[in-house]
Amino acid sequence: MSNQKKTLAWDDLSLSDKEGQNVNDYLSFLSEGKTERESWRIIERYAAAVGFNLLSEARTFASGEKIRLGVRDKAGILAIAGKRPLNEGFRLIAAHIDAPRLDLKPCPLYEEEGLAFFKTHYYGGIKKYQWTALPLALHGVVILENGKKVDVVIGEDEKDPIFTINDLLPHLAKDQYDKKLREAIPGEGLNLLLGHNPAENKGEERVKGAILDILKEKYGMNEEDFASAELEIVPAGKARWAGLDKSFIAGYGQDDRICSFAAWKAIEAIEAPEWTTVVLFADKEEIGSSSNTGMKAYYLENFIGELIALQTGSYNGLLVRRSLANSKALSADVAAAYDPNFAEVMDKRNAAFLGRGIVVCKYTGARGKVESNDANPEFIAEVRRIFNENKISWQIAELGKVDQGGGGTIAQYMAVYGMEVLDCGVGLLSMHAPWEVSSVADFIMLMRGYRAFLLSK
Repeated sequence: MSNQKKTLAWDDLSLSDKEGQNVNDYLSFLSEGKTERESWRIIERYAAAVGFNLLSEARTFASGEKIRLGVRDKAGILAIAGKRPLNEGFRLIAAHIDAPRLDLKPCPLYEEEGLAFFKTHYYGGIKKYQWTALPLALHGVVILENGKKVDVVIGEDEKDPIFTINDLLPHLAKDQYDKKLREAIPGEGLNLLLGHNPAENKGEERVKGAILDILKEKYGMNEEDFASAELEIVPAGKARWAGLDKSFIAGYGQDDRICSFAAWKAIEAIEAPEWTTVVLFADKEEIGSSSNTGMKAYYLENFIGELIALQTGSYNGLLVRRSLANSKALSADVAAAYDPNFAEVMDKRNAAFLGRGIVVCKYTGARGKVESNDANPEFIAEVRRIFNENKISWQIAELGKVDQGGGGTIAQYMAVYGMEVLDCGVGLLSMHAPWEVSSVADFIMLMRGYRAFLLSK
């Protein structure tokens, strides 16, 4: 039931052994999948194991058949054919698997007074001061000059070194204390500390040379290879149960990998649904859904076109557009949970609360609902009915006080096709921080709710 009745998800929760294992699996997913490439790689591995075949190898798309499509190794789509023809519409859950982080600049490596650093450029909305003086890891890929793709992960194994970004000691921080919080750590100050042991070879930048020697030995890299690299700085360490009662999940990237994992679990065991079920994992949401892996690209439309062709024997643009327009979707993204420590930014009557289940948001956007989807009440009523009939705890909320700020999701980019779309996720504490916190009860309800939506008549 909704938060207007102030029911707690815990009161409706009888945790099965399988759902308890799902929490542990989610912790592993968060720990292993710290980039969009890693996250999709894990999901694709899961999907292949339960019969989702590559689109390129498919010859039919009949009821119960499962198909997957990877999008440049950083996004992807899964689909199960329903009993109804695809042009009548499908059920879609769309989440994103990118997360706020620091990226290496194209020419990142430099030496200053015997210390070697990487220069970074932050990705998405972060509080820059949160990224200093904590253990960090380096994840990503490098395409070498010979075309070989090399995976890089440093800082996760206990035998690995970790990285850090220096902060100013409080003894000398008089001027820093006087700055606004957003200015205390400038973007150009987020430089990753690498080393200070100089190479034996002669030269003015011996520490930088030593770092290049290590990269050459370990990955076959030279300095120019940074130009064709995608290297991300993320918090080091594994996601964990949190709280003395183990009622929370703490980890990096829960925005939006908690919804991504729940969407995967929702579709995992579906066999022959009434409607074709589709789960999409997008990239680039945190920077506006741009590029050929973001939701503004046409890979969903192209994917549906391929499925229509498999079902009918030829491509038909009109059927593709009918399919999209007749569909119903959940934009699977997180919401800001009410935090008593920062109550002043919330409208308590319209806030999301931890432990009260799934969070439904009619609209997101900023201030005057700018760049929001603003879902239709008829569709909200339908989702509400699905959740109530399946005993799914849910609540309806918005992001915060009207003039306080705001944020967007990928809902608007699905709505352009004419489909019904509603934002639907869970609340988080410390959203966009290196470590985010979610509720175990809400996560369980999210998996149940997504599955109920995909199976709805």
